[in-house]
Amino acid sequence: MNYFKKMMGTAKSPPRASLSEIVWSWVGAFLGVTAVALINYNTLGETDLVLLIGSFGASAVLVYGAINSSMAQPRNLIGGHVLSAIVGVTTYQLLHEPLWLAASVAVATSIAVMHATRTTHPPGGATALIAVIGSAKIHELGYVYAIVPAGAGAIIMLVVALLVNNIPKDRNYPEFWY
Repeated sequence: MNYFKKMMGTAKSPPRASLSEIVWSWVGAFLGVTAVALINYNTLGETDLVLLIGSFGASAVLVYGAINSSMAQPRNLIGGHVLSAIVGVTTYQLLHEPLWLAASVAVATSIAVMHATRTTHPPGGATALIAVIGSAKIHELGYVYAIVPAGAGAIIMLVVALLVNNIPKDRNYPEFWY
């Protein structure tokens, strides 16, 4: 019975975000995703490279909307994406059939690697998953996937986060680099 009682939770819901926090989170996310998307479509559109991946949407929530979270810090943003991309590509290359198993191994292993390296960034699990279940274009990138899109996209989002998150006096980003 205690097992099920733990599922009730022990804390109250977090306080509401201020209007300023909502606005700055929106501005940061808009500019960060716009920067990655514009480079993707205007610069890489005619190449085999891709810069915009779904896991960056979740990264935007952290680096623009939850800037005080340890999982939103630069080390976690970049390390989480790059390491998870490497795990995902390796998993796909070694174990791409059955796909359900490769997907599970990639996500679980990326979590373990992020924990071990103190780079936990939840969107990293999606980055590993995309390396396994992504399109042929993603698979053809091989380990380049860890550099472009994972590393380069994370760095672009980080630069925008540094610029936007420090405009308001009541926001300070990052809390730590290393």
